[in-house]
Amino acid sequence: MSRIASVLTVSLVALALAGCSASGVDNCIPSGSASSAVTVEGEFGAAPTITLEKGLTVTTTERSVAIVGTGATVANGDTVTMNYTLFNGTTGLEIEKSEYTESSPIPYPIDTAATSFVGLAKAISCTTVGSRIVAVIPNAEGFGAQAAQAGIGVDDTLVFIVDVTSIAPKPLAEATGTPVEPLEGFPEVVFTDGNPTVTFPAGEVPSDYAIETLIQGDGTVVADGATVVVNYEGVNWNSGEVFDSSFDRGAPAEFSTSGVIQGFRDALVGQKVGSRVVVIIPSDLGYGDAGSGDKIKGGDTLVFVIDILGVK
Repeated sequence: MSRIASVLTVSLVALALAGCSASGVDNCIPSGSASSAVTVEGEFGAAPTITLEKGLTVTTTERSVAIVGTGATVANGDTVTMNYTLFNGTTGLEIEKSEYTESSPIPYPIDTAATSFVGLAKAISCTTVGSRIVAVIPNAEGFGAQAAQAGIGVDDTLVFIVDVTSIAPKPLAEATGTPVEPLEGFPEVVFTDGNPTVTFPAGEVPSDYAIETLIQGDGTVVADGATVVVNYEGVNWNSGEVFDSSFDRGAPAEFSTSGVIQGFRDALVGQKVGSRVVVIIPSDLGYGDAGSGDKIKGGDTLVFVIDILGVK
């Protein structure tokens, strides 16, 4: 990965984790002499042929539409998926581009009040899905102070050619679907004012992995490696103590299924968005003999209540 792609990826992840403020504007950015000077040929979804002269300069972001899509209109606060080609408009050199394959589009949260890459968000906002746009962006609305880290000059201009491939569904507020009868031997889960209370049955602490579904959703199936949006509560069966809860924090969590303990990952992959599941995770699929922090000792069995709210 090039230096500039690394910085762009960090910026995208930071925006995704922070969430969109949705406090900016949705007005379309107009075209200008710089964006109109970029010639783009080729079909939507395939790597374009791009012609531009070096020395492009702008003081604010310009946007031209090379292909008009017929899909839904992107609004501030949406997350889009996109393929892109990135040029340095000052030098005229190509910097980075997507692979333009079925799996290559990357997610990008649209926040026109963002402090990082606001020019790109402003250019994509109000675009229709299926469109190819040209965005010419001054560094002040691009990499900003990270320009040197990205290997470009602080006064250099960025040129993005973007194919907007989709708008990601917004995460649910809570699990929604068909209620399912609880299984025998699992903890009782009762929700009060949107927060779960877990009560354990009498008997020995289980040492086997098990999962039950309390609400069967009907949304997208969670794939291995997907980025998910979930609400969850983790309880130590050995102590009965809650050790982590996004429900208590009042905001869902967002992470990749590849970045969590094995038992949590196994509880997510293959499930549908909208589902509420309860998973019993023995230590060999959790934190092992080492434990984690003060609330999880080595060998402890964990229970998670998980609402699967979205996939990105």
